[in-house]
Amino acid sequence: MGKYRTIVSIAAVLGAMFLSVESLIAETSDESVKYWPKWRGPLSTGVAPKGDPPIEWSENKNIRWKTALPGSGHSTPIVWKDHVFVTAAIPYGKVQIQKGPEIEGVHDYEPVTRALEFVVIALNRPNGKILWRKTVIKALPHEGIHYTGTMASNSAVTDGLNVYAFFGSRGLHCVSFRGEKKWSIDLGKMRIKHGHGEGSSPALYGNTVIVNWDHEDQSFIAAFDKRTGKQLWKTKRQEVTSWATPIVVKVDGKPQVIVNGTKRMRGYNLENGKVIWRCAGLSANIVASPVSSDGVVYAGSSYVKQGMLAIRLSGSRGDISSSDHVIWRRRRGTPYVPSLLLYDKSLYFLHHYQPVMSRLDVKTGQDTEGPYRLPGIRNVYASPVGAAERVYITDRTGATLVLKHDKELKILALNRLAEPINASAAIVGREMFLRGDQSLYCISAPGEKKTPTTAPSKP
Repeated sequence: MGKYRTIVSIAAVLGAMFLSVESLIAETSDESVKYWPKWRGPLSTGVAPKGDPPIEWSENKNIRWKTALPGSGHSTPIVWKDHVFVTAAIPYGKVQIQKGPEIEGVHDYEPVTRALEFVVIALNRPNGKILWRKTVIKALPHEGIHYTGTMASNSAVTDGLNVYAFFGSRGLHCVSFRGEKKWSIDLGKMRIKHGHGEGSSPALYGNTVIVNWDHEDQSFIAAFDKRTGKQLWKTKRQEVTSWATPIVVKVDGKPQVIVNGTKRMRGYNLENGKVIWRCAGLSANIVASPVSSDGVVYAGSSYVKQGMLAIRLSGSRGDISSSDHVIWRRRRGTPYVPSLLLYDKSLYFLHHYQPVMSRLDVKTGQDTEGPYRLPGIRNVYASPVGAAERVYITDRTGATLVLKHDKELKILALNRLAEPINASAAIVGREMFLRGDQSLYCISAPGEKKTPTTAPSKP
């Protein structure tokens, strides 16, 4: 059959179904689980445990609404009750000339030529109407971006009361659900490798907002009081540029902040920012977010070299790179831009950002079968999401492949929209929110949906 398998009807033993998701829900507020309040969803795994979006859609089918958005942004929509929030960067004023970095071999840099408004936009979830648009800062960025990127790639986070939007060098901002700016923090200017732009999203746990600041100068991770914006702690990181988003995981009853890094992956004490453990084994140019369940954290990266780790968190202290806390490692076929999807006892991820997917057993780190060549899609920047025993993978052309998450992995549908899509999807209830280059889509099927029971023919 060659190097890759085609997904038609592939047997795979998944182990105890739902255990991982249920254990995560037990540690997450019921209110939060109903919505998509942050990057990678309520569980930080890419799964919507209460979601059941459509299987099929097109520009003329199962689109509840489609709303044009101003400016540009690759941030994920976040959803809470009847509100949907996105961030964007909107050009204004006269064209200004800025030089790009004079670095040998860098040909994909795009300089900024106009000042930008950095905005938080609120939409009405039932009908897609824009409720308000709040400009939190206006600035001419000091650096440009990768030609495929945007100046609003960091996803926001909400606690149901306020929205916390992080624009990197343009600051961290708190905006109420009524569009009132409550506080702002200027953290300085990042100097990003090759001028490829910024993209780490903030994490929120209790009253604490955490941001990661990895760049080509002194990197750090910092925590702020969500109520006032007051800095709680700031810890230096011996790291280079990354686009890594932190996650917060309870370990032995206490929350840890976990974030990837080129030199070390690290766990920090949420209360004071002290490093608890560190582990080597990933690559440079960290983009993909880690995921965690049942006391284990999983992380992967791909650039010049490839790496993936599974780390048992309980009892981890100091440098664990060569210890038995590292349950397994992988050095091939790992993700670069799209993050991991942790669904029950399986890890799904793309190879680099190509349409080739692996599904691993989380206990062993071994492929259940595959890898799989994904038909009908091309390069992928958006991270895969899961709901209702389905996996959704959206590529940069606007095509979404829907797979059955079961003992048999099957293709259910291939859906296409008219716009390129780089932002990751959000799923809430029977709705999926997909952000294209110009519009935000709410995809929802009226009435009862029926799941196909037979696999499609081999492509």
